[in-house]
Amino acid sequence: MSLKAWLLAGGIGLAMASPAKAQEAAVEELVVYGHADKSTNAALGLELTPRETPQSITAITKQQIEDQALSNVSDVLAFATGISAKAVDRGRNTLSARGFEITNFQIDGAPFQTGNVGFDETSTAIYERVEIVRGATGLLNGAGEPSASINLIRKHADSTELTGDLRLEAGSWDRFAATGDVSFALNSTGSVRGRIVAQGYTQDAFIDLEETRGYVFYGVIDADLGERTTLSLGGAYQRDERSGVMWGQLPYWFSDGTRTDWPRSKTTGTDWNQWDTEDQTAFAMLKHRFGNGWSLRADLGYHRQVENSKLLWISGYPDPVTGLGMDAGGYWYDSRPKQWNAGLMVQGPFQLFGREHELVAGAMYNHLRGGWTNQDPTSGWGPAPNFLTWTGASYPEPAWGPRYKMSDQGTTKQAAAYAAGRFNLTDDLKVILGGRLSSYERNEKVAAYTPVAYTISHDGIFTPYAGVVYDLTDAVSAYASYTSIFKNQTARDRNGDYLDPLEGDAYEAGLKAEFLGGRLLASAAVFRVEQNNFAVPDPGYFVPGTTDPASRAAQGTVSEGYEIELSGQITPQWGVNLGWTDYDAEDADGADVVAHHPRQMLKLATVYDLQEVLPGLRVGGSLRWESRPPQIATNPGTGIDGRVGQPAYAIVGLMAEYQINERVSAQVNVNNVFDKTYFSNNAWFAGYIYGEPRNARITLEYRF
Repeated sequence: MSLKAWLLAGGIGLAMASPAKAQEAAVEELVVYGHADKSTNAALGLELTPRETPQSITAITKQQIEDQALSNVSDVLAFATGISAKAVDRGRNTLSARGFEITNFQIDGAPFQTGNVGFDETSTAIYERVEIVRGATGLLNGAGEPSASINLIRKHADSTELTGDLRLEAGSWDRFAATGDVSFALNSTGSVRGRIVAQGYTQDAFIDLEETRGYVFYGVIDADLGERTTLSLGGAYQRDERSGVMWGQLPYWFSDGTRTDWPRSKTTGTDWNQWDTEDQTAFAMLKHRFGNGWSLRADLGYHRQVENSKLLWISGYPDPVTGLGMDAGGYWYDSRPKQWNAGLMVQGPFQLFGREHELVAGAMYNHLRGGWTNQDPTSGWGPAPNFLTWTGASYPEPAWGPRYKMSDQGTTKQAAAYAAGRFNLTDDLKVILGGRLSSYERNEKVAAYTPVAYTISHDGIFTPYAGVVYDLTDAVSAYASYTSIFKNQTARDRNGDYLDPLEGDAYEAGLKAEFLGGRLLASAAVFRVEQNNFAVPDPGYFVPGTTDPASRAAQGTVSEGYEIELSGQITPQWGVNLGWTDYDAEDADGADVVAHHPRQMLKLATVYDLQEVLPGLRVGGSLRWESRPPQIATNPGTGIDGRVGQPAYAIVGLMAEYQINERVSAQVNVNNVFDKTYFSNNAWFAGYIYGEPRNARITLEYRF
């Protein structure tokens, strides 16, 4: 039986099913948005609530993920305050916050480096929530950008009884998916527990030729080794197979400088295009609570990605009459990076000058082995056929030459020790001081992209952290923070030289307030980020001997702006996550940096439980508004630079869920309700990618 037929049959059977065993009473589940009263260690390692943390923190909870039917992490980030998630093509995304790209990811608080197809493409089925700390996060992450850190919180085995849910989905473009999430005890006392998550899906697209299918498996065992010690062991595997996928972007102009107007289904791909990825993770986590309030955590994590992509790249500007003038060439990429991360952290209270304070200290080591290979078509690059009539279905696959190394990266290693203290100077005034001492080394071997082997090494890099939080009232706090961060660069200039490391300082100040007994959190923040040596495109130049666009260092880059956020429960029935962002980011010459991302964004997700009016019914919606990004490009007909960014637009989503009985519910989501046509991104070569048209999804869920 095919996956599609199996899902359809399962959906019919589930709709007719009665509960396998009765419960004494149905458990009322309140909507949970935000986590105003929940602690997190994503920013400092200390277990602090968002109000106690002198940085901006957003959480997208499991409830919001399910309400909005957010399939992967990039869908989640599109609705996170201050985060811009854009499609580079139909296989990758570019992420940004506060004028800088996002490269820092954590999994359960342990830092990992993202790849060409990043962690943002992983399924949300295995995560409990997604936390975002905006600003520089060098204390726990080491090297990175002063933009944000994204912490993916895995699901864990927290039930001593058999419990779980089964979900079936059917949606636009022949989407069918099935997800199972089951928790259970592995012994009679429940001290050893397991959890298994499995998902399979198949999906066409609004773009011609494209088809995707994939599956996810995740398992974890949580064992109480004693009253104070817990051991977690787990792993995940995700495989996505994309065929006919579009690489590159649609041309923004014709060769005479007039604007193109392609249908949203237009592709630059072919029917032999493929973009397959595998994501493999394994982890062990040991937690121990000492009798004096101190705790210890030890982590060991592994991540491996396999990416094999055979794709056609089409570039240039077609003639408006003949459709000729574009070039085409193939690329068969294969990459298998591996990384390991080990960490040890202790935290707890201590007495000083008659007051109790908190301290966290730790050490971590990260080891990455990367590089990739390629095969070129034996025919090389050549003119593309008439792009006006291009469908990709009849373009023949070329013969491929031998595989060779494009990049043979040896290892990238980071080792660090860090500590931070939260000093309670008065009942209302808390000061946080900390620092990290890091060493960084990267080795690159000779390959097509690296004619000369090199080693980049930095030792004794100090990353400070300073913050202050003052409680103005029992519910309102004012805060300010400062931190710095560095990041090694592999971008090269027009001469082929590597740019100097990034250096940055980040400042933030704001107010945070809790309402309704801590269920609702409101915050307002102003920020300034100063960074030198920021890599920006050097228009018209390429790295010698390659097809890579050259970069230049932008000196004196400054990002300034503010953010406002409201998250949590307005009432027990009404949940909301609302955020507004406004900033500017320019280099010393006044040129916009990361110009393909918007400067103003409004994000809203809300849901209301109509239990008192229509029992069993919940309704909600979402809104995402973005300003026009300051992206410019040179018109090929006039030679004049002009703005090419998507004009300001809004995308509206609606949802409704009905609880059929205590175990079965049905949900409908409609995205882009008004069928707005917009660019998801137009970062490179004056091209663009369309965002998704109006689409719908039906989800049937069975809980036990």
